[in-house]
Amino acid sequence: MATEFEPVALKDVEKKLEKMHIKDLDVTGGRDLIRPFAVAVAVIGFAMSLFHIWVLIVRPIDPWYFRTLHVVFGGVLLFALVPGWKNAGRRQPYWLDWIFIAMLVAPMIYIFTVFDDWIYRVGVVPTGWDFFFSAMFVVAVWEMARRATGWPLAILGAIFILYGHFGNYMPGLLYHKGYSWERMITYLFSLDGILSLPIQASAHYIFLFVLFGAFVDASGAGKFFVDFARCLAGRLRGGPAKVSIISSAMIGTASGSSVANVVVDGVFNIPLMKATGFRGTIAAAVEAMNSSGGQIVPPVMGAGAFLMAEILNMPYSQVCLAAVIPALLYFASAYWMIDLYSAGAGLRGLTRDEVPVFRKIMMEKGYLLIPLIILLVCLMVLMLSAYRSALYGIIALILASWISKQDRMGIKAVAVTLSKGARGSMEIIATCAAAGIIVGVLTQTGLGQKFAMIIFTYSQGSLLLALIFTMCIAIILGMGMPTTAAYAISASVLAPALIREFNVIPIAAHLFIFYYACLSALTPPVALASFAAAAIAGEKPWPVGFQSMRFALAGFIIPFMFIYGPAMVLVGSTWEIVSVIVTGLLGTLALAGAAQGWLLARLTLLQRAVMLAAAIALIKPGWITDIVGLGLLLAMTSMQWVAGKKMRLMASGA
Repeated sequence: MATEFEPVALKDVEKKLEKMHIKDLDVTGGRDLIRPFAVAVAVIGFAMSLFHIWVLIVRPIDPWYFRTLHVVFGGVLLFALVPGWKNAGRRQPYWLDWIFIAMLVAPMIYIFTVFDDWIYRVGVVPTGWDFFFSAMFVVAVWEMARRATGWPLAILGAIFILYGHFGNYMPGLLYHKGYSWERMITYLFSLDGILSLPIQASAHYIFLFVLFGAFVDASGAGKFFVDFARCLAGRLRGGPAKVSIISSAMIGTASGSSVANVVVDGVFNIPLMKATGFRGTIAAAVEAMNSSGGQIVPPVMGAGAFLMAEILNMPYSQVCLAAVIPALLYFASAYWMIDLYSAGAGLRGLTRDEVPVFRKIMMEKGYLLIPLIILLVCLMVLMLSAYRSALYGIIALILASWISKQDRMGIKAVAVTLSKGARGSMEIIATCAAAGIIVGVLTQTGLGQKFAMIIFTYSQGSLLLALIFTMCIAIILGMGMPTTAAYAISASVLAPALIREFNVIPIAAHLFIFYYACLSALTPPVALASFAAAAIAGEKPWPVGFQSMRFALAGFIIPFMFIYGPAMVLVGSTWEIVSVIVTGLLGTLALAGAAQGWLLARLTLLQRAVMLAAAIALIKPGWITDIVGLGLLLAMTSMQWVAGKKMRLMASGA
């Protein structure tokens, strides 16, 4: 059924995002090319998608060739579509764009020509030509990162390159002998640098899931997911905000960007929240919280699960299963926060007329759930590879589209979507390639191993201090940087310290870092998800950022829970896993009550302090603290229920 609330115009949102200097390639689009260039870019994107499908499914090729072509394809599209500066040509590539494209293509041709000799001398005894072409490639990748993600990642990459050469001037543990420009730059253009694990994950796994997301988007699934969520949660107290939980989780798991999730989901949900009584700041904060959390939801986890599986050398399905309980607690906490805030503010849900008819939307668009189900079955039941599962999901979506004549995807629609999907991978490719520069320097200089010593030294052997340091570094790296890059860099530097020096379970250490890389999108001064939501809501960015942190408070605590209680990542007995779920759910409820000042009624400051104590006790592993926390929560609930009952009796007697 139609609703009176219309989403804000996407073009208006894009203008606000640009004014706030938020660039996200899935949202704001880049150049509006004249027809000849637009056709050329479409053909390149189409060829890129077919190339990846052929190599991954039909005929594998050498990793050097595959990963290099992956970066070159992405770079050509990026330099053609994304202007390098404000006044660059908007209708066609500028002359400097062609130079950068040549700086990618020429090194590719060079190493393919001298490949048999190249692989034995790269990074060890390079020739002058090796250095020349490698430097071209590294500079082009650096510019890709700057255009795709802004200055933070580019500056960080430049700092690491300088460190690789001038490390002999650094003090203490940061010292290394220093490498010549020739050895270092050619090392970066290798399977240990730019073409290392991050690009491997991007080429082998992430790309096909970006394609899958493009096919889902082309079918109008974003609107369907929102309508589906409104049917499930729209009538509840604070219903539109709870709708955001479901739709953000569904959309966000396949999105590599919190900002993209905010814009796709928020243009529908934020106006609905405001129309039902939510203040603009709160509506934007709720959307930012839910959209950032979408990346921690299995099975896709914003592409992070693939990279994590590669680094840990464990089955992809095992990573997904380990992430289930933390994701459940994150969104359970989001539900409590929204519900208790809505109760305290006296907010309602949507009326019957404002909620779509469930049977109608399922009859019209329900087929869009089929590829998601097939994807889950292939990944979690049949245990197929991630890229093969994604391809089966794409095929299923194309076939399912024929159920509805309106959304039927013919050859032309499939070709267009393949091209769009390739263009949607540009940011991920640029991010992973730039992360490879940092990974290469860490490997060549040994700084990655030294970081374990640095963290251990400054934490003085305290696991809690080490975790706090790790949290701060992951959040700082994630500010203004895509989640994939922040996680890849942090995992290379920080995870080994937690694992080797403090005996943290590897999957728990990596999920800990990944969570804070996601949550960095909420934390000012550079809170991209919060700022994007603020643009849609028409509110000031910083207040939205701080409200986002308040609503997502449990999200900042949950990673500590699964470090100290590994049963949360399925390491433990059945009883331990069940108990951690129950106490975690109750703990997040108590924390939400303390944060929102409401349980069954308004809480006093003293009562909020008691609720906070109950939350900490329930969240901390151990049966003694669980009993204490449960006792405090039951006592507070009973007191409020009795007080409320007396007030109702007095009111009825009056």
